[in-house]
Amino acid sequence: MYSMTLEQLRATVSAGGVVGVTLKAQGSGFFMEIATRSGQDAILAKARSTEPRRFGSPGSALIVLRDIGIAVAQLDATNWNPDQKESTQSRESRAQAMRKAHQAAAYNQWLAGEIQAAIDDPRASIPHDEVMAELAADTAALPAVRKKRA
Repeated sequence: MYSMTLEQLRATVSAGGVVGVTLKAQGSGFFMEIATRSGQDAILAKARSTEPRRFGSPGSALIVLRDIGIAVAQLDATNWNPDQKESTQSRESRAQAMRKAHQAAAYNQWLAGEIQAAIDDPRASIPHDEVMAELAADTAALPAVRKKRA
């Protein structure tokens, strides 16, 4: 069995390649199994992924099917357990990944601003050797400063 995105399913439906769709229950969710004219069954996958797309209810899956032009579907509730709680770990890890992405984007924006400000600075540049000599002198003076504090 292979996976099919919603756009691929939409194209297959418009080409007349879908024989039937079954909503299969697993735990408290539902998945779409697609029978095609080529004989290869597929499962509806998330966009840009091969992970099966999970629907919280058959109603939400039927809305998607209706929107792409499928009016008849089968329902297999053999493994349906509405009391089973689905793990929220993937949602939490996704939220954490989004927070990190936003932080990285904010940092990149800040850094780009700092670089542009340095480029636009009208003051004369200081030669590299002069900066390194000053840094070396400041570093050499540090132990003397620490001894005075103690």
